[in-house]
Amino acid sequence: MAAGSDSQAAEEKTTSRSQSEVHRRLKYISLAVLVVQNASLILSIRYVRTLPGDRFFTTSAVVMAEVLKVVTCLFIILLQRKFHVKDTVCFLVDSIVFQYKDTLKLAVPSLIYTLQNNLQYVAISNLPAATFQVTYQLKILTTALFSVMMLRKTLSRVQWVSLLLLFAGVAVVQLEQEGKKEASVSQDSHQSYSVGLVAVVISCLSSGFAGVYFEKILKGSSASVWMRNVQLGIFGTALGALGLWWNDGAAVAQRGFLFGYTGTVWCVIFNQAFGGLLVAVVVKYADNILKGFATSFSIIVSTVMSVYLFGFQVDLLFTAGAGLVIGAVYMYSLPKATVASSSSLSSSSSSAASLSSPRTDGGAEMEAFLPKSSAKQKGS
Repeated sequence: MAAGSDSQAAEEKTTSRSQSEVHRRLKYISLAVLVVQNASLILSIRYVRTLPGDRFFTTSAVVMAEVLKVVTCLFIILLQRKFHVKDTVCFLVDSIVFQYKDTLKLAVPSLIYTLQNNLQYVAISNLPAATFQVTYQLKILTTALFSVMMLRKTLSRVQWVSLLLLFAGVAVVQLEQEGKKEASVSQDSHQSYSVGLVAVVISCLSSGFAGVYFEKILKGSSASVWMRNVQLGIFGTALGALGLWWNDGAAVAQRGFLFGYTGTVWCVIFNQAFGGLLVAVVVKYADNILKGFATSFSIIVSTVMSVYLFGFQVDLLFTAGAGLVIGAVYMYSLPKATVASSSSLSSSSSSAASLSSPRTDGGAEMEAFLPKSSAKQKGS
């Protein structure tokens, strides 16, 4: 009997060790995916918006990304229901049409997300990629403040200090860029630093509010986040099409919806559409510290790549400001010393999750993206 129990204990120990090794590898894979997605989207948008020749309509790119997201989420719902088309259609009609009050709740965040996606194109078209990447971290500050005001969440002292450092770091970077603004405008008449800065600030405000509002309306909801993304995508497509008609209607009618689309532009759209969904899957294996590392490392990657791709010049002031932001992001993602308040921890998690994608701002709702929980949601 003793030999049998020893053998069983050894087996359990070996299994536990192998699972720990797999989990460790998945964490490193998650880190790589988060860094690549964070950095590549910004760099690729900046690249396609600074290429000579005909420029694509950013409003059409936003609409196309929304359509791709909806199609992808519909396919995943169909997959979860084992390709029973009739069952899936009935489920969608019930969730979207019959429960229309629940669907209409998502009109507000969808409007804000659509605005945010358009503003990101405006900001990245007018700001250096590294400057945008650093400044865009202000959304951690806005998300934290909206969480405190709307969800009554609490932040630790370390998190408050990190938010102050974050604001200081972004301010230093803006001071450094102020001296280069005139030179950059004279080199490219299509770019306006002031327009880009206003766009990124509004984008950060909208990201913080939409993420917290989305989390608030999802509390107590049984619908999966795949379904939520379908509902968001329906509104997003309609609102994006309205924005396209308002801003570029005449030009699109003359030149076509896909005017200026190249292979690189399609890569940007696919990255925007699927990047957030991919991050939502791998985020299961990434704790808050890892997310903080990923964001910090993506700032470094964006800066280094900007030097090689766009001739971006890094000086001491930019390095100091970016260093403050990187340190602040890492500090904010650190776990609290005490775990007495689980709601406080979820505040940090929600804000860190918002770094990857507008659609993953739901904090604890992120788990609904994962295959692990699909079985529970199938019956909802």
